[in-house]
Amino acid sequence: MALMEVDPDDASLLSAFSAGNAQAFARLYDRYDPACFLFVRRMLTGREVEAAEDVHQDTWLSIARNARSFDPAKGAFRTWLFTIARRKVWDHLRRQKVAVLAAVIDEAAAIPDPGVTPEEHTMSREMAERLITALEALPLAQRETFVLFTQAGLSLEEISIATDVGLETAKSRLRYARTTMRSALAAEGRGHV
Repeated sequence: MALMEVDPDDASLLSAFSAGNAQAFARLYDRYDPACFLFVRRMLTGREVEAAEDVHQDTWLSIARNARSFDPAKGAFRTWLFTIARRKVWDHLRRQKVAVLAAVIDEAAAIPDPGVTPEEHTMSREMAERLITALEALPLAQRETFVLFTQAGLSLEEISIATDVGLETAKSRLRYARTTMRSALAAEGRGHV
């Protein structure tokens, strides 16, 4: 019977990378890259979408440069990763001095399902546009919390650490974001009925 390879935890991989194992960093990158990029992309607006790749790359470079400073006793790697990604987004926005809006989910909305009718496709695209508009209308702190929770999969505890706020504040931001999104979509739906 063959032994199964044990998948090392994030802290072990980061420690191995700090000791010179480039493969360990590649494994971490593979684990978290899609979620990290999606977070950065959603935090930047349509005008700033071109910068998402640069901010994303800057996040991973910072992880690589500061790997030795990671302390697993202070929190999980993915919390540390999203804390750094958040700071990189904010740094970019401060440099650009732009108002922050959510990124557009244009790729997902642009891909039609071959089994849907043109009417269903139009309704689906309109719903996606309403979702994007509602997301963009959220205050930045609520949008950030909403995206970290729904897209990055962070727990409320991890969000409170990543955004440097108390747990109750993170809960409130998520609750307000959900309420605002529901209200905006309900109002939008009544306007089209």
